[in-house]
Amino acid sequence: MAHYAYLLMLLLSSLLILSGLQGTHAVQYKVINNVGSTPGGIRFTNEIGIEYSESTLAAASEFIWQTFGQTSLADRMDVQLVSMIVDDINGKAYTDNNRIHVSARYIASYSGDDVKTEITGVLYHEVTHIWQWTGMKQAPKQLIEGIADYIQLKAGYAESDWVKPGEGKKWDDGYDVTARFLDYCNSLRDGFVAELNAKMRTGYSPQIFVDLLGKKVNRIWSDYKAKYTNSTQTN
Repeated sequence: MAHYAYLLMLLLSSLLILSGLQGTHAVQYKVINNVGSTPGGIRFTNEIGIEYSESTLAAASEFIWQTFGQTSLADRMDVQLVSMIVDDINGKAYTDNNRIHVSARYIASYSGDDVKTEITGVLYHEVTHIWQWTGMKQAPKQLIEGIADYIQLKAGYAESDWVKPGEGKKWDDGYDVTARFLDYCNSLRDGFVAELNAKMRTGYSPQIFVDLLGKKVNRIWSDYKAKYTNSTQTN
């Protein structure tokens, strides 16, 4: 009987340790409206809200982990708190040190039908910057932004003014141009963007495109442009 009691004690201890470890790595999401009395702050409260924003940060993180194939904690950035701050700033938003600053001015001035959906797309982009690898800060900024827009695209929040597939001057124009190109690359090799991100954990080189797709990136870009040029001519 004492033997079984000892085994039960060991089991309970193991469960408590595991629970503690999981708690240590659990991600928390916090939203603060710093400008609640401004037009943008008031609109945020009335049409978006803190509770919705926190749930969106969590949903975006889960989507990004899935898209990047980050099935374990070891695959991800060691981040335990993701914050969103509604502030009196220009632009739409920016991310710094796991804090997403969203512009109250942009929220106030947005003239579309659904500001909640608009900000949801912005958050998917910005949360990507928290979880993505950056090639030890060696990767081009345009590629980093393109990956973030790729996540926004795959989540269903592409914006109406984005370029169409096949448009753009260079693969690394960034943002929507690069996102569309990465979507094409992913169609050539399922999971390409996840593999690209994983390789960028330790550095960056255009050789990654050769390693994954067998061609230099500029050749892939030429193939991409040709595909849509030929499609347009056929139609």
